[in-house]
Amino acid sequence: MEDIVNGLVNILWSSPMLYLVLGAGLFFSIITRFLQVRLIKDMVVQMFKGKSSEAGVSSFQALSIALSGRVGTGNIAGTATAIAFGGPGAVFWMWMIAFIGAGSAYVESTLAQIYKVKQDGQYRGGPAYFIEKGLGWKWYGVLFAFAAILAMAVLMPGIQSNSIAVGLENALGVSPTITGIILIVLLGAIIFGGVKRIAHVAQLVVPFMALGYVLLSIIIVFMNIEKIPEVLSLIFKSAFAADSMFGGIVGSAISWGIKRGIYSNEAGQGTGPHAAAAAEVSHPAKQGLVQAFSVYIDTLLVCSATAFMILFTGMYNVQAPDKSFIVNNLPGIEAGPKFTQAAIETVFPGFGAGFVAIALFFFAFTTIMAYYYIAETNIAYLTRKQHSKWPMFALKVVILAATFYGSVKNASLAWALGDVGLGIMVWLNVIAILILFKPAIIALKDYEEQKKQGLDPVFDPEKLGIKNADYWVEEYNHKKDTVS
Repeated sequence: MEDIVNGLVNILWSSPMLYLVLGAGLFFSIITRFLQVRLIKDMVVQMFKGKSSEAGVSSFQALSIALSGRVGTGNIAGTATAIAFGGPGAVFWMWMIAFIGAGSAYVESTLAQIYKVKQDGQYRGGPAYFIEKGLGWKWYGVLFAFAAILAMAVLMPGIQSNSIAVGLENALGVSPTITGIILIVLLGAIIFGGVKRIAHVAQLVVPFMALGYVLLSIIIVFMNIEKIPEVLSLIFKSAFAADSMFGGIVGSAISWGIKRGIYSNEAGQGTGPHAAAAAEVSHPAKQGLVQAFSVYIDTLLVCSATAFMILFTGMYNVQAPDKSFIVNNLPGIEAGPKFTQAAIETVFPGFGAGFVAIALFFFAFTTIMAYYYIAETNIAYLTRKQHSKWPMFALKVVILAATFYGSVKNASLAWALGDVGLGIMVWLNVIAILILFKPAIIALKDYEEQKKQGLDPVFDPEKLGIKNADYWVEEYNHKKDTVS
């Protein structure tokens, strides 16, 4: 079974995938004139604007839901794995994919806002919706929806719950079975409460957990402040084969950096747009900019926090493709959260295992919440105008079962299954946004023009020649009627 899954991973994550994602991100960055630099002030400002409504959540709540999905076990275990198999240079490529990926995140999230619908009293949207409404390819939208449900409800939760179970067992001796039961009880209480409850939990937990984790990394860096030039030099030299020790694995650095970077920040993956569509905003570009900034928060802050803790303390191993060790500072230690635990132990003895276990719990648990919301949105897409009560109930049962099973199964198989699910979604979504990107660019130009005029941007798709943005047509005409 594991050999079959690994074979699929090798196909899905082969060189064409890496070129596709990098190429798409670079293309969107160029065509938006690097909005990730030009409009960074707008990204931050828009993050705190907009209020929730009966149908939608606020921009910050939508950001928190999206960050719930982005900030997960990939920020701790994934970053450590990238260093273990790609060397310190993998960190640079994670940064690069985040910077470039912000362009992809803007495009996919703005498209989700443009083509969102009001369904069952709440906003729904995402790749399946914008593929059908923007491209007119319902079959492709259905294909994405099935892929997303398979990935989010079946394949991906196991990675998160497995990391929680391993962390708690190592730190506190808690049985994986007990951890699994606790997880499904807590998760059930939240997901049976709907998107509003998910949003409220996310906006409380996500900022707290991210800030606490980053703060600890700053303390560890400060305690090893004399190593700043050495570590930064090592990262950049290793990324470009200029370091004698890691120069021979620069290909692995690029591959692992990009793969784990995408897994962590999800830019181009097609997950972020689901939360983006739920936001109550007056213009799609506003939430597109907010979601672009979420990529920075995930990788440039949280992933970097993990990388710096590991590299500044030297608590890592690096394994070459031939299985030999280039660095073996932690003999017998498997790549993953234990690198981070060991790093924290160097500054706070006896604290590392417990802290990482708690961090993993919050990071991974909120990610499973986001997975449920994404899967729910795609169930809603498939069951429009039909009775969706039982499919939604079945989804809850499936994701709870997958979460429990993941807490007790083999870790390497969990990661491989997650890579399969993620790979399928990335291929389908990136191809779609490369074909359908124009409305997002038009929306950005319209947003910037209105801002120059001193206006709070309002979206009128008919004026811009964007078709099938039915919600926005009705919303704009309603506002005109109200004013007149």
